[in-house]
Amino acid sequence: MSSDPADNDSRSSRLLRILFLVLGFVFVALGFVGAFLPVLPTTPFLILAAACFARSSPRFEAWLLEHERFGPTLRAWRSRGAIPRNAKLAALVGMIIGFTLFRLASDPGLPLTLAVAALMLTGLAYVFSRPS
Repeated sequence: MSSDPADNDSRSSRLLRILFLVLGFVFVALGFVGAFLPVLPTTPFLILAAACFARSSPRFEAWLLEHERFGPTLRAWRSRGAIPRNAKLAALVGMIIGFTLFRLASDPGLPLTLAVAALMLTGLAYVFSRPS
């Protein structure tokens, strides 16, 4: 009993759309939580949500891109890979505070301190390399 390859393609395509839709909502939820928790970023999760919705639901993608608060940032990222200047400064301040708390709240030792500093500096270098 052989099945039609077109049916398999259609079924796997539908499952992928559902997966991307679910992931989109998970990323929107994480972004929503990140709007209230300083340790969880909002925009990267919404960028991921928009990408997932682009593959699953044009309606939800449009909703995110036209959102009053987050839409302009998402559209700027999508069109030019831009990060607003105030977001860059927030990333810098957040990483300084995070690194300071990391050092003061624990005794991580030199290797871990250097690894965390290198990771944070790499992230900052990327953020500041993007257009504003």
